[in-house]
Amino acid sequence: MTFDREALKTFTKYIWWKSPDDAGAFPERIIAQVMNIGDWNDVCALVKLVGDNVLRDVIAHAENGWFNERSWHYWHYRLGLAEVDCVPPLPTRYKD
Repeated sequence: MTFDREALKTFTKYIWWKSPDDAGAFPERIIAQVMNIGDWNDVCALVKLVGDNVLRDVIAHAENGWFNERSWHYWHYRLGLAEVDCVPPLPTRYKD
């Protein structure tokens, strides 16, 4: 992933259970959290900072619990990863 990781610290407030330094060690998690629960201004700033390719990578490698159903669908449509009514299922903890 190529982007200004230092600028990503602006969004560590979305990982409230960790210190900003600890949260900064997991940029994919910060990005996913903003994609999932970020306000509109933060989402727009994130998109500008990291770009769609990074967002696609985060979706592709998302772990269980990173996204709610609404955000999962939105980002799949927004990033051109799914057609209407063809969104893949959310990640699960256990795979068969």
